[in-house]
Amino acid sequence: MHIAVAGNIGCGKTTLTNMLAKHYGWEPRFESVEYNPYLSDFYADMTRWSFNLQIYFLNKRFKDVVEIDKQDKWIIQDRTIYEDARIFAPNLHEQGKMSDRDFDNYRDLFDLMMSLVKMPDLLIYVRASIPTLVAQIQKRGRGYEQTMQIDYLQGLNDKYEAWIKDYKGKLLIVDGDHIKFGENPEDFRWVTDHIDAALFGLFPFETKEQTGKEI
Repeated sequence: MHIAVAGNIGCGKTTLTNMLAKHYGWEPRFESVEYNPYLSDFYADMTRWSFNLQIYFLNKRFKDVVEIDKQDKWIIQDRTIYEDARIFAPNLHEQGKMSDRDFDNYRDLFDLMMSLVKMPDLLIYVRASIPTLVAQIQKRGRGYEQTMQIDYLQGLNDKYEAWIKDYKGKLLIVDGDHIKFGENPEDFRWVTDHIDAALFGLFPFETKEQTGKEI
């Protein structure tokens, strides 16, 4: 079984991935950040390094999903291969930080890869507003992220919403502005209750309606 956690930079997806892995005993697969050879260069000069970074991520995540497909175990993945090609690369291209030539090359490679992989059994999307993202990015204090511009984050958020609107698989949306799963045990229980309903419930899971917590 393949569970995936998606969301913008700073939304809390890595925290949630780690918590769910421990709660359910799932094997986690985390995004490569600390040992990424391009990330700090990319934030210093996005136009120069955008293609290199996206190819690096695409390569790593394709290897992950191919390996996941071969496993007979429950695996939870921090960020999906779809986000690279549907969110990050198009955002860089539209903002003039990736050339038409590089973007077309990247997209052709992604389309080829998609013929060889399956969708996650459940996608958990952590939705968060720009103020929440900025606060959490500042809190974790990664130096290379401090030069990130608001319009870059907003562009990513817009792309995420468009992607999720048309997503065809089983989906749980978590309101990252109000559901503080990393701080409040009751909020984390809300998440696990909805995951249990999606994966183990007796009744069909309402993918679009069960998307947030009433405040």
